[in-house]
Amino acid sequence: MLLFLRVVIWSAVSSLLAAGALAQIGDKLDKPGEVQKSIVPVELIPPAPVLAPAEALKSFRLAPGIRLELVAAEPLVQDPVAITFGPDGRCWVAEFRGYMNDFEGSNEDARIGRIVVLTDTNGDGVYDKSDVFLDKLILPRALLLVGDGLLVGAPPYLKFWRDTDGDGKADLDVDVASDFGVQTDPKRPELANPERAPNALLWGADNWIYSAAYTKKFRYVRGNWETSNTMFRGQWGLSQDDFGRLYYNSNSDQLRADVLPSQYPGRNPNYPRAGGVNVLVPENQLVWPARVTPGTNRAYRPETMRDGKLKAFTAACAPWIFRSNALGAEYYGNAFVCEPAAHLIKRNLVTADHGTVKAREAYEQREFIASVDERFRPVNLATGPDGALYIVDFHRGVIEHRISLTSYLRKQAEERDLIKPQHLGRIYRVVAEGAKPEKFPRLDRMPTQQLVAELSHSNSWRRETAQRLLVERADPNTHALMRELAILGVVPFGRLHALRALGGLGWLDEEMLTIVLRDKMPEVRVTAIRLCEPFVAGPMRASLVPRLMTLSGDPSPEVQQQLVLTLTQVGDPGLDATLAGIVRRWAETKFLTDALFSGIYDRELPLLEKLLANPEWKAVDPGAVAILRGLAKGIVNSRRPELVERLLAVAMSVEPARQTLLFDGAVSATAATAAKPVKFPAEPKLLAGFKGSIDPTVKAGALKLERLLTWPGKPGAKPEVVPPPLTPPEQAMFNLGRALYPGVCGACHQPHGRGLEGMAPPLAESEWSNGPASRAARIALHGVRGPIKVDGRTYTLDMPPFGALGDEQLAALLTYIRREWGNTGTAVSPAEVKAIRAGVGKRTDAWTQEELLKVP
Repeated sequence: MLLFLRVVIWSAVSSLLAAGALAQIGDKLDKPGEVQKSIVPVELIPPAPVLAPAEALKSFRLAPGIRLELVAAEPLVQDPVAITFGPDGRCWVAEFRGYMNDFEGSNEDARIGRIVVLTDTNGDGVYDKSDVFLDKLILPRALLLVGDGLLVGAPPYLKFWRDTDGDGKADLDVDVASDFGVQTDPKRPELANPERAPNALLWGADNWIYSAAYTKKFRYVRGNWETSNTMFRGQWGLSQDDFGRLYYNSNSDQLRADVLPSQYPGRNPNYPRAGGVNVLVPENQLVWPARVTPGTNRAYRPETMRDGKLKAFTAACAPWIFRSNALGAEYYGNAFVCEPAAHLIKRNLVTADHGTVKAREAYEQREFIASVDERFRPVNLATGPDGALYIVDFHRGVIEHRISLTSYLRKQAEERDLIKPQHLGRIYRVVAEGAKPEKFPRLDRMPTQQLVAELSHSNSWRRETAQRLLVERADPNTHALMRELAILGVVPFGRLHALRALGGLGWLDEEMLTIVLRDKMPEVRVTAIRLCEPFVAGPMRASLVPRLMTLSGDPSPEVQQQLVLTLTQVGDPGLDATLAGIVRRWAETKFLTDALFSGIYDRELPLLEKLLANPEWKAVDPGAVAILRGLAKGIVNSRRPELVERLLAVAMSVEPARQTLLFDGAVSATAATAAKPVKFPAEPKLLAGFKGSIDPTVKAGALKLERLLTWPGKPGAKPEVVPPPLTPPEQAMFNLGRALYPGVCGACHQPHGRGLEGMAPPLAESEWSNGPASRAARIALHGVRGPIKVDGRTYTLDMPPFGALGDEQLAALLTYIRREWGNTGTAVSPAEVKAIRAGVGKRTDAWTQEELLKVP
């Protein structure tokens, strides 16, 4: 695993290597006794000299029809890891100058990181001037121009920097967040692993600012910063498409997407595994390097290599949805992914499919861009003001952090002298073969009225930058212009971005929304439905809901998804039944049932009763089956005995075929299991009748459901665990933990503690929450890596450490988690956390399940 990326490994023990050398930290991630010997013959490994920029251009193997141009190189730019373009065409660069300046990572906390601004002074398309806007930073990794300043992420701070005296240098800062990762500590590197810090600031379609590997989002409104929670996404890099879907990835998983906006799937704790976020986009994880790749961290493992070359992604990062016609219409909407370990960039063709997105490789056994230069390290991508695709090349021989560095990789780097020189860096742009570079626009000089026209441009950078500037300026003179564009604009993108800008400014009204709901472009209709939500929640509900329901026959799956997501928030059981009918008709739409179930919290039973009473729902077509089963599952997942008893009563009123269907759904519950049964005051009377049914499938279903229920005196039932009451000091810790939980754990594990599918396992009634406090504390201090079994299900995801938090904070969080949601664990004191922290000493690795189970 390389820079910015975590590793999912299965063992945490290793021995010293030959020649008496001290093992690297990364060796601890190997299997005991594993031999670190190169499987690439020495004679096939070329030298790795530093190529001058002109020579480096000859090292690339390019897809047909494109050309690569150098726009900046050292010393103008050094150690670049992220870029953003200003409305004036200048390029702002985050320089990671303190990273791995030797094999030991010495002076990693040195304040030598910078933000520089590159300028093209003569208009030839090449940057020739570099100015330092901000220096004395520790490993800055994220930047975004906002208002009259620059948002910069340099752990642990996310700060808004401004130049107030006009000298081109930052002189005033505002703290936006103080938990934007952990500041590096050379003495305890595991607490501030650069591979795990938040990054990739992105101005989203909804005018919120999102980040990768972070659980907060931000909004800049009239000069003030607003903060809200969001979902944890990926590891390095973040992008969006025209629908506003967010894309991200992890080291060996090249592309994931939020098909549904993340605020929806976690709404209903009775469906903790609702889909639609963190969706796998391409099935294929293979890569096709242009050269042998012995210089990857575990290239000595045969399963990772193919003919001396890396076989599959191991350092996937910087996914980018390219939305410009500058390379040709066939490139619009493609997903590009960097693989710095293999010196390449992959191109994926993304398509919409039944309400979700899928992707496939653009080429067979080759890549969009691949280099034979071992120092080419693409770590970020961007669309430029000219519509070209820009590549950030970190350009160095060693990018593995010392936390993961193996003796094998160090030996490889020493043999080819890869650690030096330092502070190189290149920025390239990809253009169409034979095309002349487009002149950069000066959006900064445009009056707001002209910016409205930019909302219709084919280059996503231009229209999204115009949207941002219009929202920030809030010029009332543009209200009528944007309203006219949103309704009558010839270019669909113009209508879409005008609508988003108006929404961001709060300049929408019911009349306008009613008009744009009929737009010809699905993206506009989806956005309009979503922007109706504040009105639907207010006095306009009675008039607006019928207008929204006119879209129930819309041919777009995305429109149907958003319609269900929005209207389930009304909370009307009658409307829920109508929406269930839409879901039934669109049974092939991937996440439409999830959209329905996520929005009907505590209304599952009334909806089920309505549907079963409707003769039209007697048919057992796939859509009806999915909905009826799902509703029964949600009712049992509520763990409320009175609702489960009413479910049994409802089942009594239907024929055996649908009784079986309801039992099938009920026993598929995930929140209620034989180990965590629903507690009844006495045996449900109706259950006995079902167990005596003459229909064998009904009888079998009732017996399976019985395993999920318990009551006093039930044969074989385990006695209920009653935890001791909290003392006043413990209650105070619990209260503190409840306040801390939403910001630290809630975005992933959700407010209801039942986790989020594809992101985090449940904490509610988990054996890890209720088990020994010594295990839970170790997980909090150092993190845990999969595979780990939680509630009978295996998870291979990694949880980062929170050891940077103080003993009192960790104790409070653990106490809250161990006593909320029906959990019965003991309280945890700061002294216990302090003792465990001291006892594990200088441990630098996440825990495995095997290790934790040995802890008493």
